Amino acid sequence: MAGEVPDIPDDSAFLSFQAQCESNEGWTCYYNKPGIGVWMKPPSGKTCPVHTVKGCMTFPDVPAETVYDVLHDADYRKKWDLTMIETRDIARLSVNADVGYYSWKCPNPVKNRDVVTLRSWLVLPDCYMIINFSVKHSMYPPRRDLVRAVSFIAGYLIKIDSPTGCTLTYLAQVDPRGSLPKWVVNKSSQYLAPKILRKLHKACLQYPAWKKKNNPEFKPWLNPEQNTLPRISLNELSLQRAESLEHVDESQVCEDKDDQADSDHEEGKTAKR
Repeated sequence: MAGEVPDIPDDSAFLSFQAQCESNEGWTCYYNKPGIGVWMKPPSGKTCPVHTVKGCMTFPDVPAETVYDVLHDADYRKKWDLTMIETRDIARLSVNADVGYYSWKCPNPVKNRDVVTLRSWLVLPDCYMIINFSVKHSMYPPRRDLVRAVSFIAGYLIKIDSPTGCTLTYLAQVDPRGSLPKWVVNKSSQYLAPKILRKLHKACLQYPAWKKKNNPEFKPWLNPEQNTLPRISLNELSLQRAESLEHVDESQVCEDKDDQADSDHEEGKTAKR
């Protein structure tokens, strides 16, 4: 497969991600309610021409390890993520890295999106982290019925506040592709992010009861010996660049339709993986 071969994130990559999540410099607040906030940062260069969004919410009644499990558990996501079309773990790269596919619904007339990402995770004494970025895999090329989005960086920082509570920060710089007007992308990021976080909180509260009835001991993200995915090498992947994808014209999207879509699809969606 031609192209730049990706690297599995190392400790410095995770520390850099954590620093971005915890930094206040350069961010503008667009939503601020008790226990939840959303910030945005403009692009810093031509290599990543889209803004970065950051959402943070306190979960006083959910342990950090439960949030971490929910974010990993693909079977449970099928129960609570109403915008998901398909999710699939493709292959493993190491004990803490894999490749996955995810597609999700977008409100009409916007075309549905999908993404292929390299995901890696790290457990530290005071927090959990999951980060991802887009890659190419020969078995999962772009589809005609979907627009291939590009994740420059996306992920979660779950800080342990107490044995029964945590703070979740979601940070993403994701290009949805197509030719969506800038206001559509910005509006989706600003107004749907709080709804996504609240939906995730509700899913976390319900997860322990669900997991007790659904293969409760199976957690390959914590127990690598349970992982039965095929093993592949990094040489079978390459970095996904936005400029290598087909341009899709969605400039016909109008604000009235988007407002209706916000009402009909209030849970919204950003890339899972």
